[in-house]
Amino acid sequence: MATNVLGEELAPCSQDPVTGFYRNGCCETGPGDHGIHTVCSVMTEDFLAFSAQAGNDLSTPRLELGFPGLRPGDRWCLCAPRWKEALDAGAAPLVVLDACHMRSLEFVSLEELKSHAVQS
Repeated sequence: MATNVLGEELAPCSQDPVTGFYRNGCCETGPGDHGIHTVCSVMTEDFLAFSAQAGNDLSTPRLELGFPGLRPGDRWCLCAPRWKEALDAGAAPLVVLDACHMRSLEFVSLEELKSHAVQS
């Protein structure tokens, strides 16, 4: 059983679009997940613009990769280091705490995540 940042069972992040390193809807991680896709985030215009400017365009569909492109309001498992980078730049998206994997805490504090939390 995967654990979230609150010490409880990890809740799903999104099935529409299907997210997660393993594309199972959860922000689970494992040995092959070098990006640590563990922060369940709610996309915002500010974050999507920040991410594109940082070289990771999440808005444009990449159908050949099965990626639909994200819009504000979509939930997506972000890399914990990228979420921290966005936080430091003032562009961090909201997060769903019960769907953020505990490994997120290796990169950001629970207080930082709580300051951007929404209800699941």
